[in-house]
Amino acid sequence: MSGPSPKKVVTIIVVLGIFAALVFGFLALKKKPAPVEVVAPKAVVATTTYKVIGTSVQGRKIEAYTFGSGNKHLVFAGGMHGGYEWNSVLLAYDFMDYLNANSNAIPAGLKVTVIPDVNPDGVYIVTGKEGRFALADVSTSSKVLADGRFNADNVDLNRNFDCKWQPKATWQNKTTSAGAAAFSEPEAVAIKNFALENKPDVFVFWHSQANAVYASECKNGILPVTLDVMKTYAAASQYPAVKSFDAYPVTGDSEGWLASINIPAITVELKSHNSIEWDRNLAGIKALFAYFSKKI
Repeated sequence: MSGPSPKKVVTIIVVLGIFAALVFGFLALKKKPAPVEVVAPKAVVATTTYKVIGTSVQGRKIEAYTFGSGNKHLVFAGGMHGGYEWNSVLLAYDFMDYLNANSNAIPAGLKVTVIPDVNPDGVYIVTGKEGRFALADVSTSSKVLADGRFNADNVDLNRNFDCKWQPKATWQNKTTSAGAAAFSEPEAVAIKNFALENKPDVFVFWHSQANAVYASECKNGILPVTLDVMKTYAAASQYPAVKSFDAYPVTGDSEGWLASINIPAITVELKSHNSIEWDRNLAGIKALFAYFSKKI
């Protein structure tokens, strides 16, 4: 008895191949597709960009460190009043340490610039040191601290900006120099140029020792966003929120000038000259991060 012809064998093999392909195809259709991994947006890695934005009367660098690359830009600055408010400089440096140690601290979409020392000559008067110095060891007389409030031209920098500027200004019960004209001092010019170039969404200045968060205004009143920022930082940090500083007349202040060019700015006044009050201010910073994250 002879077997099937070669032609029949080929036909059988082809039929079986088609059948197998149909079976595997059917099983593949029934198989559930592999789940797609959904990756949550990551926070910004705190890559730092360094820039010298100006120099002081005596040639010391005014430095800016920028973390992240988001579209919403928050700026924090210390040392407007130099060594008199040395703890505001230390707070700024400690904030940068925190950002470097916590790479996910800045939410995606935000960018943070820290200007740790607006008035390095004033700091030098008190510490006799430059750069990242041991500010925590500052121990001087109140007179030396007061001398460190001004720049090397003996000008109160926070009276040298173009908002209600006048040549003689007030600090507590004293008359101080506000410079020969608005922006006569290189330190004020550095902040001016930085603000005009970058147009940040908010400017936060750390000072001491009035224990409050103040809004800013010039001739056209307080910007609505400024009120939100003031309340947000104050509520989180538990500093009192105060719309207007009224202890004595203030002219030519940086925050007021920023308000005049539609940049929201607040003044955060620490409670004393002796501490950075880190936990309170970190809470305020995080609250601003959350506030501006919602604006993206």
